[in-house]
Amino acid sequence: MHPSKIIKGTKSKKLEGKKIILGITSSIACVECVKLARELIRYGAEVIAVMTKEACRILAPMAMEFATGNKVITELSGEVEHINHEADLLLIAPCTANTISKIALGIADNALTTFAIAFDKKILIAPSMHLSMYENEFLKENIERCKQKGIEFIEPKIEENKAKMASIEKIVMEVIKQFGDKKGKRILIIGGATYEKIDDVRVITNLSSGRMAKALAKEAYERGADVEVWASFEIDYMKSKKFECVADLIKLIEECKDKYDCIINCAAISDFIVEKKKGKISSEKEIEIKLKPAPKINPMLKKIGNKIIAFKLEENKEKAIEKAKELLKKQNLDFVIANTIESMGKEYAKIWIVGKEGLIGEAEGKKEEIAKYIIDLI
Repeated sequence: MHPSKIIKGTKSKKLEGKKIILGITSSIACVECVKLARELIRYGAEVIAVMTKEACRILAPMAMEFATGNKVITELSGEVEHINHEADLLLIAPCTANTISKIALGIADNALTTFAIAFDKKILIAPSMHLSMYENEFLKENIERCKQKGIEFIEPKIEENKAKMASIEKIVMEVIKQFGDKKGKRILIIGGATYEKIDDVRVITNLSSGRMAKALAKEAYERGADVEVWASFEIDYMKSKKFECVADLIKLIEECKDKYDCIINCAAISDFIVEKKKGKISSEKEIEIKLKPAPKINPMLKKIGNKIIAFKLEENKEKAIEKAKELLKKQNLDFVIANTIESMGKEYAKIWIVGKEGLIGEAEGKKEEIAKYIIDLI
């Protein structure tokens, strides 16, 4: 069995049954294409590489044949490969300014550009080039021409005076998104821990890792939803805003001009606000810290969301479900996900879903698997 078959679908079946043409041009970023192809395969895809002759000078076609388990196309033959390959998507990553411009102008002078001109399904392009080329007015016009024809672009990462190809994680997410079932949905995920300041040095926080929020955001994004994340951590591959304390969250809600189809609040938000001291409190003597109840965030979210899903954490299953039912009724929520302290900071979790009719389901497993179950509610 070819090594590519062994890893197929080991991460997910989200691309199972999908055939992807991976177009490779002569950006130095093409050295990442072995990893990219393998990652697409791990999500269930069949990958066929089409390389320009210039790309073959940097990356050996044999490497891509090993990575994909399929013959690499470097030139067209009597088999008219550009017509006979029934693929679901053409991904060009990395894509140079030269190739973008050829596609925009309908020039088919090599195997890859011929594929692009003849391809009648979705085309995704991940640019990679020097920043001065990416910002050139001629190229901008050609990118716009491509977009007008329905071609989508995966924005590069701008750093070190370069427009670097997006990360493999980002590219794979964008590919999966093309086959998603939540297109048109606007979803807000709120996650992570709040940090309430005791003084200018110390804070009160909790052990939330934000892993569930990341899993939910990734799952919703890959399903095609328009996702935004408010979190205490950085997330660089989708729209996000950062908060630290309860006051920051309230400000985000008050300033929000959007209306979301669904908001999932799995953040570990402090129930108390500290009466903060200026400067640094001396450690020489015993101190008292005053806590006052924090405003409840979930009722505020109804101003900006049509459907609100909250989380309720307790010590054990029975108490978690009981408190989830109380919370749902008291705050007029759509669903409450009950879980226990055993899941905090862990890879695995167990949840119980409470709706207006009572307990409606449960799930156990990795947080990525649980995220699929929760997104199905939307």
